[in-house]
Amino acid sequence: MKRSIVWQLLRRNISVGQLAGYAVANLLGLAIVLTAIQFYRDVTTVWESEDSFISRDYLIISKRVEGISLGGSDHEFSQAEVADIESQPWVRKLGRFTAAEFNVSAGLEIWGRGMSTALFLEAIPDEFFDVKPAGWSWEPDSVSGHLPVLPIIMSKDYLTLYNFGFAASRGYPQVSEATIGMIPVRVSISGNGRQMSLMGRIVGFSSRLNTFAVPAEFLSWANERFADPTPDGTLSQPSRLILEVNKPGDPAIQAYLEDHGYESAGDKADSGRASYFLSIVTGVVIAVGVVISLLAFFILLLSIYLLLQKNREKLRSLMMLGYTPGSVARHYYAIVAVINGCVLAGAIVFMLVGRHLWHAQLAEIGVKGSAPWVAILIGFCIMALITAGNILAIRRNVRRTFPHPRR
Repeated sequence: MKRSIVWQLLRRNISVGQLAGYAVANLLGLAIVLTAIQFYRDVTTVWESEDSFISRDYLIISKRVEGISLGGSDHEFSQAEVADIESQPWVRKLGRFTAAEFNVSAGLEIWGRGMSTALFLEAIPDEFFDVKPAGWSWEPDSVSGHLPVLPIIMSKDYLTLYNFGFAASRGYPQVSEATIGMIPVRVSISGNGRQMSLMGRIVGFSSRLNTFAVPAEFLSWANERFADPTPDGTLSQPSRLILEVNKPGDPAIQAYLEDHGYESAGDKADSGRASYFLSIVTGVVIAVGVVISLLAFFILLLSIYLLLQKNREKLRSLMMLGYTPGSVARHYYAIVAVINGCVLAGAIVFMLVGRHLWHAQLAEIGVKGSAPWVAILIGFCIMALITAGNILAIRRNVRRTFPHPRR
C-alpha cells in the first residue's frame, strides 16, 4: 500500500516521451555494437582456412634487388637486421629460410616421357607450413647408411604453371596433385667435390610458400657435406624471412619495409589490407554505437534530473511522512531496470535477425560464421554497466534533491 501511494505521487511527472527517447537511442546504440561485433566474428572465421581469399597473417620478405646483382652477402639478412625485424610490435614470430648451398637437379618420368631440371631447395621451421604431410622428417640410417625417400613440399603455383604453361605448349601430360604425389623424383646433388643421387617424392602443396621445401634435417645434413666452404668459415645468413604478423595490412608494416629496402613476396601485404580495413570499419561502427549509447545515458540522466526537480515538493512531503531517499529511489531503479531489460532483449533480437540475413550469403563463399553467445554476453556486460551507472546517478540525484531535515 505504501509503495502504491509513493508510486502514484511520483509517476504524475514522469515524461513518457523522454523515457521513450532514451530507450530508442539506447536500443539503437547497443544494437549497432552487438551487430558489428557479431559480423566481425563471423567474417574473421574465414582466416581459419589456409586457402582463404583473405590473406593469412604471414609475410615472406627479402631485400630489394636493384639493377643487376650477383647475389652474395649484400642480399642476406644479418643477425642485427633479423633481431631488429623480430623486435617490431607487429611481428609475432619470425622464421628463417635455409637454402641449399650446393647444386641440385631433379628428374621424373610421366607416361614414358622424362624431364629434368635444375632445382633449388629450402627449409623453414615446421610451424610456418600451411600443410602438415605425414612423415615429414628425414634421417639416414646410422648403421647401413641407407638414405630414405626425401619428402618435398612444392608451391601450388608451380604445378599450375607446369599444367597450363609448360605442359600445354610442349604436349606433355597434365597431372593432378594426387597423381604427381605418386611419381618418384630422382634428386641429384653435388658440390664440394662430391656427388650423390637419392629418391624424392612430392608429399604436399603449399599455397603460402613459393619454393621447394624439404625437411630441415636433410638440408642441414646435405649442407654439411656438399656445401663449398666459405673463405672465412662462417655460415651463410638467410636471404628470405617468413613473418607471422598480428595485423596483416597494417600501414606500419609497409612503411618499415620501404624504409629498410625490403619487399614482400606476392600480394600478401596488399591482400592483408582487407582484414585490416575490416577491423578499422568494425571499430568505427562500434564507436558510433558506443557514442549513441552514451548520449542515451545522458538523456536518461537529464530526464531523471528534471523529474526530481518537478517532484521536489512531493519528496519533501514524503520525507515528512518518514520515507528515506533509498525507498524513493527504488521506484526509479525499477523503471530503469525494466527499460534496460527491454533494450537488451531488443538489441539481441536485432543482432540475431541481422546474423540470419547475412549468414546465407557468407555460407555461399565458405564462411561458416561463429556462435552468437560471445556477442550476447558482451551485450549483458554492457547493459549491466549502463544499469549500474544509471542506478548510481539516480541515487546521487535523489540524495541531493531529497530535502535534509533541519537540526
